[in-house]
Amino acid sequence: MDNQDHNEAFKGLSTPLIADACVRLGLVLRAAPSGIRPLPADGAHVAGRALPVQHYGSVDVILEAMTNSEEGDILVIDNGGRMDEGCIGDLTTLEAEACKLAAIVVWGCHRDTQELEGIGFPIFSYGSFPVGPTRLDPRPADALDLARFGDYEVSKTDIIFADDDGVLFVPGENADEVVSVAHTIREAERRQAEEIRSGNKLRDQLRFEKYLRKRESDPSYTFRRHLREIGGAIEE
Repeated sequence: MDNQDHNEAFKGLSTPLIADACVRLGLVLRAAPSGIRPLPADGAHVAGRALPVQHYGSVDVILEAMTNSEEGDILVIDNGGRMDEGCIGDLTTLEAEACKLAAIVVWGCHRDTQELEGIGFPIFSYGSFPVGPTRLDPRPADALDLARFGDYEVSKTDIIFADDDGVLFVPGENADEVVSVAHTIREAERRQAEEIRSGNKLRDQLRFEKYLRKRESDPSYTFRRHLREIGGAIEE
């Protein structure tokens, strides 16, 4: 699948559904640490191949990464989670837009918020800070190969899913299956939601009283196991 296919497949889904699908499939759940937020404030909903880069104090490495980009890639910038500098601003963002990238995801902060709001290009970061980088660290040898993001490493083989709830990194070889399972979970949840609106309470749908009785006789019987047996969906 190319980036357009990934983005199309993500329509109608959400990162919570992608996360639940990863759990159901037994995959390592790689999510951006909590606190990441979309800009513009009305959010964005994108999926695409990761374009990783490690920022070391100079914007040249980010521009260099863009020279090897493909339309629909999502630029993932590793700025070490720093909150004391804004490592991207309006010019970097305009360049990303000109390269037809789909979004920028930053483990760190942005600046030029007013200008970025006007541009409207999807950015996910941990907030704003007015001061740009004043440091210049040694450039890592793998600066264009990997981006560290929290406890995880992101490479060009990963697919990014991002929306108002957060950002997830999924191995490319698992992306199709994850999306398929996410659609299955979505359909189950939609059915349950419609049933609730029609007067059939969720506890009745999930045979909750039966679950409580079975758990009383068998303390090892978990709610997740119960959901699997009845085909219900609310947690993984």
